[in-house]
Amino acid sequence: MSPLLSVRHYHQDIVCHEHEHAQLVFGLSGYLQFEVAGLGSRISRQTLVVVPAGARHACDSRDGSECLVLDVPDSDWLQQHLGSHADCSRRLLEAPLAMDLSVVQSGLVNWLAASPINDPLVAQQGSILLLAALSLDTDTRPTGGLPLARLDAYIERRAAYPIQVVDLARIAGLSAARFHHRFVEETGNTPMAYVRDKRLRLGRQLLHNSRLSVGEIAARVGYASQSAFTAALSRHFGETPKALRERQPRDK
Repeated sequence: MSPLLSVRHYHQDIVCHEHEHAQLVFGLSGYLQFEVAGLGSRISRQTLVVVPAGARHACDSRDGSECLVLDVPDSDWLQQHLGSHADCSRRLLEAPLAMDLSVVQSGLVNWLAASPINDPLVAQQGSILLLAALSLDTDTRPTGGLPLARLDAYIERRAAYPIQVVDLARIAGLSAARFHHRFVEETGNTPMAYVRDKRLRLGRQLLHNSRLSVGEIAARVGYASQSAFTAALSRHFGETPKALRERQPRDK
């Protein structure tokens, strides 16, 4: 297996492989297109992608990017070094996940990236700190409500790509069925209706604030064609893209 921690540079060439260990990929600079087990995301500064052990994954970076990569040893290593946080770390590593980092977590990532992580002791202690910080975030996440801010950020970041209930459920740390029930209970909408509303609001915002063509905007918010986007927008807001673009927005 590779060293525990390493700073890696990615370029336009597509890398596609799998390995027997889990991996955490933290964005440092640039943008890295990443897909793991069918879950697509874009890694940038202050974001993380989880690659479970054995999961097929691919990535490429058109303009180049830099990431801090943690190659996680086996379960025995987690138990030995993380103690009470080991179970939480195992759960984190079970399924593909893309998430935003907190300010504290991002600061730790940046500090480690600038540290001598080729030193085995620094790499080991840094890996333990990173995993513990992620575990503490999961342990202290409020249980009274869904993490709507995280969900909104994910939807906006992934608006151009397919989004499934299971993707949102992973962010909330729930099964798809439990997440669907909780979401309807808390918001009054189904998850997919909520995603559709977010996409169309983003599309309306782009109509007001950009010179992109309607077709380009449709693609950016996940619609396969301009006509499908126009029909959905008209049903949702009662106005065509042309009408929305021609007047100043009354609200966001």
